[in-house]
Amino acid sequence: MPHRQIADIQRTLAKRMRGGMTDAERALWQRLRAHRFRGHGFRRQVTLGRYIADFVCHESRLVIELDGGQHGLAGEVLHDRQRAAWLAGRGYRILRFWNDEVLKNMDGVLGQIEDALVNAPPSRPAASRRTDLPREGGGVQESPQ
Repeated sequence: MPHRQIADIQRTLAKRMRGGMTDAERALWQRLRAHRFRGHGFRRQVTLGRYIADFVCHESRLVIELDGGQHGLAGEVLHDRQRAAWLAGRGYRILRFWNDEVLKNMDGVLGQIEDALVNAPPSRPAASRRTDLPREGGGVQESPQ
């Protein structure tokens, strides 16, 4: 399946965000990167539609967002709700943490992430797999005689 086109401005912004991560993002990324966290693959500063998510595990359809104080402002709260609705409409679940929480309670944050990964719904290919069709090679399965 070909990758979708990403607008140049979004690609540039995501790249800039990867280079200018907050202390909390850097600390969490050290735990998530390179399949270090329970073998799950995470990516950072990922474009999803017109949004850029902090961390994404596509396999489990999980987005992790780290928020600083600006996310408490009225305009940001509305933007976060719109983004959450858009992502949910595409099958993603979102975990949100305050930067301070990540820095002061990494074990608690990782525990919540682990719970979300363990309780992940089946991936799309597995969920859509037909079980009423014959096995590969076709035909009817015969019982041994």
